[in-house]
Amino acid sequence: MGYFLETLVKLIPFLRVTIYIAVWAMILGLIFGTLLAAMKLSGSRFLKKIAELFTTLIRCTPVIVLLFLSYYGLPLLFGIVGLDISNGSKTAFSIAALTVYSSATLSEIIRPAYLSINKGQMEAALTVGLTTLQAMVTVILPQVVFVALPNMGNMLIALFQESALAYLIGVIDVMGQAKVINSMNYGAHIIEVYFAVSLLYWMLSLLTGKFVDMLTYRFSKIMK
Repeated sequence: MGYFLETLVKLIPFLRVTIYIAVWAMILGLIFGTLLAAMKLSGSRFLKKIAELFTTLIRCTPVIVLLFLSYYGLPLLFGIVGLDISNGSKTAFSIAALTVYSSATLSEIIRPAYLSINKGQMEAALTVGLTTLQAMVTVILPQVVFVALPNMGNMLIALFQESALAYLIGVIDVMGQAKVINSMNYGAHIIEVYFAVSLLYWMLSLLTGKFVDMLTYRFSKIMK
């Protein structure tokens, strides 16, 4: 028990790396996911096909493959235009991979959430003098967020968990530090180490779920 608590204390400071990666991947994923959803909802058949193809390819690709493609592939891609990013931040490569992963999934969360909103609400907003942008921001968007919020919370939890793969390219987050601690003890306390890791991820998931529940409750009060 003593070693478990000692390990837990050593791992806690590295939670900030895990949170940093997941939160940035979520923010960027929301931006690109919204763009993909807009492409799927557009009147352009070409844009729809591009967005659907991208979503299908990414959702069928394991995150670990996306991580390695980001770490090894992006430097080659940027090298074509004369930019050397081979010594770039490993954390940034991890965020890039998880952003691609989350944007594809979030596009499939945002699109049906938008489609669930009654189209008459947009028409009603326009008839009272709002512009299309004002109607979208003040009437439609809050309802889309309310509908999509539980699944967005699940996506963030998934990003916390998938970020554990970042240690494979040398990122020292919770999992990376656990590997360091375990190697220093030659695996003698492997159960305690990984039980401490699982506890931290469980706490992150629990707190995220509670936070999303609180937001959902507040949105429900506003929407009434």
